[in-house]
Amino acid sequence: MGKEIDVTDIKVPQSIAVIPDGNRRWAKKRGLIASMGHKAGVEAYRKLLENAAELGIKYVTFYAFSTENWKRSEAEVQAIMNLFVGYIKNFDKLLGPNKSKIRFVIIGKRDRFSKEINAQIDRIERITKDNKDLIAYICVDYGGRSEIVEAARSIARKAKEGLIDPDEMTEESFAQHLYTYEAPDPDLLIRTSGEERISNFLLWQLAYTEFYFTDKYWPDFNKEDLIEALKVYSGRQRRYGGK
Repeated sequence: MGKEIDVTDIKVPQSIAVIPDGNRRWAKKRGLIASMGHKAGVEAYRKLLENAAELGIKYVTFYAFSTENWKRSEAEVQAIMNLFVGYIKNFDKLLGPNKSKIRFVIIGKRDRFSKEINAQIDRIERITKDNKDLIAYICVDYGGRSEIVEAARSIARKAKEGLIDPDEMTEESFAQHLYTYEAPDPDLLIRTSGEERISNFLLWQLAYTEFYFTDKYWPDFNKEDLIEALKVYSGRQRRYGGK
């Protein structure tokens, strides 16, 4: 589990979201191909889950692959898919003692994935479904606008069938049709590599989330960086639109 973390005066959020930006730039800076940056990013994700579990964070939502990422080169997309499959196939070895603590939920569209990828997604969700310590949402082929459209379609179908009265729809009942319906909205969003935008990520869920941006590339994001993000978060006063 690494060295003991001092959480004195740190307010640990229940739920965090992460946009792990900078894998390709990290690789380029070292004269490496893009796939090596993504591989290093997978290791950084493994460490993030380990540290989050140790700190007592209950939910981590990770933006692994967006709908826009399909526009990258075929070789890079294939490399990312291979890493994704490798991770979910070998999660028990990669997580070690945390394998019985973390539940994985894969969210996003699945129609563009191969049968092998979908089979592995089903497998990891089935094997980890009873784990309670930390819920890890991995967003793949995910877009925030697409998620909201899918929710609206689901509601429209139910309304057409007479299962829902549109006049009784509330924000809470709408949210029950999102991919993350089982989780609370993120308390904190962390984005790496110096970019300061949300890039079509969790558009509904981030309405009152605190944002933390760091110049570090994702593969370099470590335990100390996570603690620093939590320290900044601890100093924020969340008003949820009030004074």
